[in-house]
Amino acid sequence: MTMTALAADNPFASAWTTPFGLPPFVAIRPEHLAPAMHAALAEQMAEIEAIANDPAPPSFANVIEALERGGEALDRSAGVFYNLSGADTNEALQAIERDMAPVMARHYSIIGMHAKLFARVDALYARRHELDLTPEQARVLDLTWKSFVRSGARLNDADKARLKAINERLSTLGTQFSQNVLKDEASYALILDSEADLAGLPDFLRSAMAKAAEERGHPGKHAVTLPRSVVEPFLTFSSRRDLRATVRKAWDARGANGGETDNGAIVAEMVKLRAEKAKLLGYRSFAHFKLDDTMAKEPGAVRGLLDLVWEPAKRRAAEEAADLAALARAEGQNDPIESWDWHYYSEKVRSARFALDEATLKPYIQLDRIVDAAFDCASKLFGLVFRERPDLEGYHADVRIWEVSGADGRHVGLFLGDYFARPSKRSGAWMSAYRRQDKLDGEVRPIIVNVCNFTRPADGQPALLSIDEARTLFHEFGHALHGLLSDVTYPSVAGTSVSRDFVELPSQLYEHWFMTPEVMGRYCVHAVTGDPMPRALMDKVKAAQTFNQGFGTIEYTSSALIDMAFHELEEPVDIDPAAFQAAELKRIGMPAQIGMRHKTPHFTHVFSGDGYSAGYYSYLWSEVMDADAFDAFREAGDVFDKATADRLKRFIYSAGNSRDPAELYTAFRGRMPTPRALLEKRGLAAA
Repeated sequence: MTMTALAADNPFASAWTTPFGLPPFVAIRPEHLAPAMHAALAEQMAEIEAIANDPAPPSFANVIEALERGGEALDRSAGVFYNLSGADTNEALQAIERDMAPVMARHYSIIGMHAKLFARVDALYARRHELDLTPEQARVLDLTWKSFVRSGARLNDADKARLKAINERLSTLGTQFSQNVLKDEASYALILDSEADLAGLPDFLRSAMAKAAEERGHPGKHAVTLPRSVVEPFLTFSSRRDLRATVRKAWDARGANGGETDNGAIVAEMVKLRAEKAKLLGYRSFAHFKLDDTMAKEPGAVRGLLDLVWEPAKRRAAEEAADLAALARAEGQNDPIESWDWHYYSEKVRSARFALDEATLKPYIQLDRIVDAAFDCASKLFGLVFRERPDLEGYHADVRIWEVSGADGRHVGLFLGDYFARPSKRSGAWMSAYRRQDKLDGEVRPIIVNVCNFTRPADGQPALLSIDEARTLFHEFGHALHGLLSDVTYPSVAGTSVSRDFVELPSQLYEHWFMTPEVMGRYCVHAVTGDPMPRALMDKVKAAQTFNQGFGTIEYTSSALIDMAFHELEEPVDIDPAAFQAAELKRIGMPAQIGMRHKTPHFTHVFSGDGYSAGYYSYLWSEVMDADAFDAFREAGDVFDKATADRLKRFIYSAGNSRDPAELYTAFRGRMPTPRALLEKRGLAAA
């Protein structure tokens, strides 16, 4: 559809003629994006009014399918904009993001509370059993109706107005929260001048830090910046305790440095507004509201799972802390173990216990080969073929693009990989879609992107990953496969459009394949010698997987518990987030030597939007399923067993949200899992 409200030279003014409908990134400039989104918002609102005022009796076709077809222009423009604002932002994009946040929230509130439109949806829902719908259509109708109800469609006019105001304010605050964290991360660099400052650092980290310093105008020096891919190895290897403390404190202080980028007041207002929103919609707390349409259903189920691992993890962490303290004393360090000591001494303990150290291991884990390994697993499991297309242009020079085909040669989609950290990219790793799959009006194939923050190597050197980073790559590619393999009719239930505590199953499950001898033996090849990783070293890596799991479980679970505590507040009260966090950590007995994985002022999962609010637990919830799901392949005697892979593709990776997630998991596995496999995977099960 031509968008006549746009200037002719705006790339969003007409259909894209690029290969596969890839966004024409080279032609898109910041000044194109706001006009494109405003025009698209107006177009969608016209579509909404046409559906709401259709004189024909409501039918699945003229209401639900019409809604599914609507908003195509907005999907295009907003899809490009929000991907760029996360992966390659600048001041112009950030200004647009701030301006558009309340506009987008207002737009979706108007749709979700549209009385005439909801009346038509409600009429269909009331006679849903008479409509002779397919199972997918019935699911789409059910989800659509619930979405309107959860958006406030049944509220009175005064409450609708208040909810609209809350949604706009929350959107503005979430955008500011995210931008504040990015500013703190991008502006920080600890410049190291002397060889003494580099004590203990391996060559791969030194070279990356030298490049970072040069990029910041300090040639010949080294810089510690704040991507996790730099911070964690620095804390692991630096023998300078004073510098480790400086870096750890800078890492913890993101979003809490005072001044214009401080997120304390933002968090306080968001928590209060979320509690008020839940009350308006008839829920006890925001956690009750968010969990109502998830697998967990209510906060008690989440608390039950988190409590299940919390006490065993604390016991294990206490044992680990004692080991670290003993080693530290043996080396003359008699002060208590602090959060900036844990990585350093745990690496020494791991090296001694398993004859395994990160500096020896990392040359075997080259980024390009791990990408190939992820593709090869997808080929063996699902018959996919990946062909790199250097002729296709991404949004940044780092971006690589692959055409994905099925075993029969049919086009499956495009996959974009953006792997290196840079100041214009927010921290973390994620999957997103420029276009989702659907079959409503002919086959539409997806365009999927993985964004990571691995350390850029020195010129001419291969990019090396840690074991955890390799697993992150597999994790995000599992999300990508969930988008690429989607095979549903309706776009609203395509790909990763599933409940938050189910969406991590395809990603976390995919991590398991990296750790198999079949994959590591073929793809973990030394960057210098070309020798494959010896089987003895692979066995050590496997044996070490439950090492330090007390620490790992505590740093994750504490963040999930704080998330729940904020959002189980039943009244919209004023709080001091820092004091609230401290009191809650004291109540649950947080070990002093372990820092939360995400402290509140930079907890972007939870406060840069509503995505994982009252939902950070979902990684653990999905881990219950992923541990059990991979056992299906072990039980079959082949990690690439075809029959099991076919069921996995049909019921997990291709099904989207076309059926209830518990029903889908049961169809794949024959039953729902128990937490036993999770406890065993983490080494926390009682003997």
